[in-house]
Amino acid sequence: MSVHKKKEVKRVTTHVLQAMKSKGEKIAMLTAYDYSMARILDEAGIDILLVGDSASNVMAGHETTLPITLDQMIYHAASVVRAVKRSLVVVDLPFGTYQSDPMKALNSTIRIMKEAGAHAVKMEGGEEISKSIKKVLTAGVPVMGHLGLTPQSIYKFGTYTVRAKKKDEAEKLISDALHLEKLGCFAIVLEKIPADLTKKVSEALTIPTIGIGGGKHADGQVLVTHDLLGITKDFQPRFLRRYLELFEEIKGAVGQYINDVKSLEFPNDTEQY
Repeated sequence: MSVHKKKEVKRVTTHVLQAMKSKGEKIAMLTAYDYSMARILDEAGIDILLVGDSASNVMAGHETTLPITLDQMIYHAASVVRAVKRSLVVVDLPFGTYQSDPMKALNSTIRIMKEAGAHAVKMEGGEEISKSIKKVLTAGVPVMGHLGLTPQSIYKFGTYTVRAKKKDEAEKLISDALHLEKLGCFAIVLEKIPADLTKKVSEALTIPTIGIGGGKHADGQVLVTHDLLGITKDFQPRFLRRYLELFEEIKGAVGQYINDVKSLEFPNDTEQY
């Protein structure tokens, strides 16, 4: 009698991502905030799941990412981790939990790792948050950097437009990227910067870059899942490709259900006990 062995799922690690960059294999990353969606994305074969502070916008309806709390991020992250068998789960440290105090950054990270079971954290910023990154890395937790448009600094920028178009800002971004790599970050998200700058940074670094609105030369790409699926309706940046229009499809299905209930079409004789 033959025994069918269940195929072992190979987990994506920071080491795997580094090997992907070396081989020229692109990295696919999406956001996830709940168990059901994370399970679908993981089974589809996504490399990285980002439990983004974009949950503040997508799940809670806030205008910015600033209001989401550490407790709320841990809740979302724990939900995602329970669903995942393959993907690397990276969790955003929310605004105010790491920027100016390395010990606070470490304590926030420890809570995320212990209470949610995450695999890595992400922090926005360059040289100015060096001490916080160092503190977290010293504790053995992988850190993903984030440069370019950093949404937690929206009130400083005052706009969500493309960053680093001017020479001095571009030079600072390259310098920050090299600095983050030297500190020990395993990857860097480059958000909404010119494509030629993304190319320059990606070629200068040995660690992978993940682009969002940064063009094709990054080592990987990330989108917000709800944007890609067309669940969100009003967000229409140039870099977003919608693969489905679920807002209208779900609305249509619910409309049909309402009609069926009101016209006594649902449930029918075969849908009852």
